[in-house]
Amino acid sequence: MSHSSDPLLLALHGLRLKGFAEAAVVGALYGMAEAETTAQLSRAAESELVIHREGRMSGWSLTPAGRTTEERLLAEELDAAGARQLVRSGYDRFLELNGSMLEVCTRWQVKDQDAQELNDHSDPAYDAGVIAELSALDDGVQPILTELIPVLDRFNIYPERFSFALDKLRGGDNDWFTKPIMESYHTVWFEMHEDLLATLGIDRASEGAH
Repeated sequence: MSHSSDPLLLALHGLRLKGFAEAAVVGALYGMAEAETTAQLSRAAESELVIHREGRMSGWSLTPAGRTTEERLLAEELDAAGARQLVRSGYDRFLELNGSMLEVCTRWQVKDQDAQELNDHSDPAYDAGVIAELSALDDGVQPILTELIPVLDRFNIYPERFSFALDKLRGGDNDWFTKPIMESYHTVWFEMHEDLLATLGIDRASEGAH
């Protein structure tokens, strides 16, 4: 039976994945109403776990204490679900794909590595070839999620987002490959990577040592 995460954990974890976001964005990740997400974040702010900043760009972010609390809650959840070995296996398989993902993203942005010729997307055959490589990577990452979701329900946020971005790319909207500040394939991939790292308590900077 899939483990459903506590709303507070989802609010904190959503901020971990997004870095800086309004409550509506965080809540949308997990299908939480904006009012519920705001209430969770407001209570967390009372304990100095999160902070809300107003300005040209307004939003919530984790404090150091909030990150520590989120990591503790993730570890407790992982052990309660008995999922540590399964998530570790999924992470190891994801990591095997990650290097190829970085290479594919580079080929999407730079057509000739030696000449550093940027890809201006004027060659449909070249772009189609890179998208086909991305599709092959998608075929590798989706089975990992198929195994994780029945154990930890919060991983169900990824399959549809990956598929949506890939469909947009196949339809000719190039922004959905690597463009930041949107739900591009690369954005979702980065968040899944961070999700696995956070769940297992691995620091991204020391990832290779684990």
